[in-house]
Amino acid sequence: MPKNNAFPQELVNTIHLGDTIETLKQLPESSVDVIFADPPYNMQLEGNLKRTDGSVFQGVDNAEWDKFSTLEKYKKFTRDWLIEAKRILKKDKSSLWVIGSFQNIYIVGDVLQELGFWIINDIIWSKTNPTPNFMGTKFTNKQETLIWATPDKKTKYHFNYKTMKALNDGKQMTSVWEIPVASGNERIKTREGDKLHPTQKPEKLLYNVIISSSKRGDLILDPFMGSGTTGAMAKRLGRNFFGIEQDEKYREYAISRIENEKTISDDFTDAKFDIKAPRVKFKELVTAGYISEEEKIFFKKTDKYAYVSAEKELFYDGEHFGISKLGGKLSDSEANANGWDVWFVEREQKRIPLSVIRTEYREKELGFYEK
Repeated sequence: MPKNNAFPQELVNTIHLGDTIETLKQLPESSVDVIFADPPYNMQLEGNLKRTDGSVFQGVDNAEWDKFSTLEKYKKFTRDWLIEAKRILKKDKSSLWVIGSFQNIYIVGDVLQELGFWIINDIIWSKTNPTPNFMGTKFTNKQETLIWATPDKKTKYHFNYKTMKALNDGKQMTSVWEIPVASGNERIKTREGDKLHPTQKPEKLLYNVIISSSKRGDLILDPFMGSGTTGAMAKRLGRNFFGIEQDEKYREYAISRIENEKTISDDFTDAKFDIKAPRVKFKELVTAGYISEEEKIFFKKTDKYAYVSAEKELFYDGEHFGISKLGGKLSDSEANANGWDVWFVEREQKRIPLSVIRTEYREKELGFYEK
């Protein structure tokens, strides 16, 4: 694999079979937009976990990939893959997501900060259908934690704030996500009808991660691909992916799953809620005929008015002003006002704020429609 600052095109939308850390070391520096990592939790369960009816619960206790002989070896493993993750994330704009449970997330968080990552948020995945505590020896574990971070404090990151707000019925999306555990038709089964992967993450969880922190066409890397949820959701949402998986069986099923995915396009996948409106100058509205040079421009809730200025924007009391500067002056404030909201034109004996005229101009002349 070449070592340059462009991600190898031949690896885009593929899953590499091999060791995570060794594979990451071969990838070019500063070449990845987003990493989503679901690393081994190092759960170290002892014996079989049984349900109340005596049947054995198939957790991760028999999975070799989740076993580390000592805590120090797990810490070293965590540090080694995070060092490479930091290296391959783009230096100007990128972010990393890591999910874990109480067994490992504090170790991950500690190593992240030691390595200089900048933590943006911790997200609680609150499971609406958690696995019961069969033994009755402690509280039922209902949550897992996602840490969202940038490789450096100065690194910018993508956040589709308005899109996530729209997904949450117009309310700010919080850091607690109520999502059920993958089950039913979503759960990937083997040809024998058994669950493929014990820790398969729900599609809605990856949907939130990808929609919130990336844009169409971005490259999302999953260093522990497992059953392929990251790759499948990346394809569905119009992003690219690269996965690493050391288990040939998991890789085989993941590839098949992703091949059957269809890419969709809607306001959420395209983050249209977060597209910035094109900037419009006051004089553009005058030139385009949306505001007449002869008409009065009224200041909010008063009889005070100005005219279009030949030098700046508004002419008032013998002087030329910008709409915000004059708005602040007439508001008896040292700070500028939002000129688009405090100045009005009169249409059919009704006063209309300049912001409404600007919106009309954007729609008719620029083809931009606000969400």
